[in-house]
Amino acid sequence: MSEGALMRLEREITGCRLCPRLVQWREEVAAVKRAAFADEEYWGRPVPAFGDSRAGLVVVGLAPAAHGGNRTGRMFTGDRSGDWLWAALWKAGLANQPVSRDRGDGLEVSGVWVTAVVRCAPPGNRPTTEERDTCVRYLARELEVLEDARAFLALGGFAYEALCRLTRTRPRPSFSHGAQVRLADGRWVVCSYHPSQQNTFTGRLTREMLDDAVGAAVALANEA
Repeated sequence: MSEGALMRLEREITGCRLCPRLVQWREEVAAVKRAAFADEEYWGRPVPAFGDSRAGLVVVGLAPAAHGGNRTGRMFTGDRSGDWLWAALWKAGLANQPVSRDRGDGLEVSGVWVTAVVRCAPPGNRPTTEERDTCVRYLARELEVLEDARAFLALGGFAYEALCRLTRTRPRPSFSHGAQVRLADGRWVVCSYHPSQQNTFTGRLTREMLDDAVGAAVALANEA
């Protein structure tokens, strides 16, 4: 049942054109392209989630990168943020390889679902409040279908806030890296700084910090 519902949701997501600014930007990026990927065909559409429909852990990011997910058509694939995330998920035993380059690279996962609050690449990696509120409906529906999900890994404050809003968690504890918060629906969220270049290049987020956050989320997902 969950797989069928998720497939229907995926079709709806990839055909979405509700946010004019995001539609214009994602398609412009796909047409102009980055020089390094000039010979590639960009996805240029909303990016669906990826993973195991029976996952106990759900990883939630902000949005696809313009030349990452918007190019490859898979979350956290083809960019440096994805390099960090998949290395950590592989180390935790949730992925069969530590890299995710494109949709045909043989990546397989078990026990994890990777998604985002916003499904189109936003200019400057900054969706508006209206775009967030329009797109978060898809995350809400995913969480309804993912019946085995017991824990979340929120990559950044944007994802953490969205999860708290969706689960009606009030008051919302402050976001901090490594924080573990019990949501109003009884599930857990572990907070992590987003593995963006802004955080990884400056050392605000190290690989050990991300590994620890993933490990904590996995442990909570596996609790009886």
